Amino acid sequence: MNFIPKGIIPPIITPLKDDGEVNFPVLRQLVNHLIENGVHGLFPVGTTGEFYAFNNETYRKILEMVKEEAAGRVPVYGGANHITTRGVIELIKICEEVGVDAVSVLTPMFISQTQEELYDYFATIAASTALPIVLYNNCPKTNITISPATVAKLADIDNIVAVKDSTGDMTNTAEYIRLTIEKNFSVLMGRDTLIYAALCYGATGAVASCANVAPRITADIYDKYMSGDMKGALDAQFVLAPLRIACSMGTFPAVIKEGLVQEGIPVGKCLEPIAELKPEEKEKLHKVLTEMGLV
Repeated sequence: MNFIPKGIIPPIITPLKDDGEVNFPVLRQLVNHLIENGVHGLFPVGTTGEFYAFNNETYRKILEMVKEEAAGRVPVYGGANHITTRGVIELIKICEEVGVDAVSVLTPMFISQTQEELYDYFATIAASTALPIVLYNNCPKTNITISPATVAKLADIDNIVAVKDSTGDMTNTAEYIRLTIEKNFSVLMGRDTLIYAALCYGATGAVASCANVAPRITADIYDKYMSGDMKGALDAQFVLAPLRIACSMGTFPAVIKEGLVQEGIPVGKCLEPIAELKPEEKEKLHKVLTEMGLV
């Protein structure tokens, strides 16, 4: 399969109204804002997009809106996350009907599978679709990791084209790259403070939540690296780092949403039980955004 996930791909937040319904006009605004500021793909209904909060009907509408508004300018990666294999396959069928370019599949939450079960999970899902699949490893959120050896085996399946690693463990990311370097397979960084490092090791890009708030700065890490401007890429990485570190102030993705609100994009709050940032936290975030030249 020739599809290569690359560049900076924001897992876009889902704008909400006060009643918790999706704010579709603001979603359109956000899609255009991100593309105009240089991102290389869009990833709706991922972790940052509060995927767990929506039924299949709303899920379909979000994907349709992002696909329509992107209008082929960048690839769209649909998040297809569920605890069961059949649940993921059901979501992938929606992705196929909408016409997204690829799907991202998270390890199941709550249950703690063996590596053999994980292999079978992803292999069964891959066999159910012709869409390119990005494995999504986020051990801090799911309490399960896809080992480098398992990723190397899964990389032999034709339509499993990449893995996103959100562990923050650079050794793990490096092993993904080392063990798949001879295969038709890509590795994407999922920790925004390590994008430059991952590119140096051979990653093809990053799924970066902070790119919602700082799309141009984040895209600069990749664009400047690819043009050979290593210093410019590293400088952009260092500019971005304080925003990612500030995300520890609230329950994810509250800081990302508040950052967009402070920039004038009215994306609303996260769904309860995620709380809004406290006033002093909003002030700290405002200081970070000011120093980054974003507000």
